Amino acid sequence: MLTLQSETLSQIYDHAKSEFPYECCGAILSDGTQEFVWKCRNIQNELHQEDPDTYPRDAHTAYVIHPDDLFRITKASETQQIKAFYHSHPNHEAYFSEKDKADAMMWDEPAYPGTTYLVISVYDTEISVKAFAWDDTAKDFIEVEGSFGKT
Repeated sequence: MLTLQSETLSQIYDHAKSEFPYECCGAILSDGTQEFVWKCRNIQNELHQEDPDTYPRDAHTAYVIHPDDLFRITKASETQQIKAFYHSHPNHEAYFSEKDKADAMMWDEPAYPGTTYLVISVYDTEISVKAFAWDDTAKDFIEVEGSFGKT
């Protein structure tokens, strides 16, 4: 089960609200005592504008983390643990979609083993989050116990 500090939850909720009605994305890293929220740039709108055939969805319903942000997170993971990646679902429930699963995988294995994925549901002023983690037995991402409450 993923445990996050209340300040961390506040930061990711604020990020989701500030990007609404677009999806936000980011990561949570930890040095063992302190958590760090890495707000990433969602470049989905730019990709959609440049190549709508390859990227038919815009940032209302999809996200792509800017490669520079992902590189910095990966580099930071040499000294810190990636506790979670997160993204929001504006005006939709929190669930781990088939695209979310595909993006979290590499060669039929989790791209970031041991990392949890948070999906934040944002409806105007109501916000909630669910957590998903890889289950070796199911060979799939499943919702972890005790999804987070609403604020």
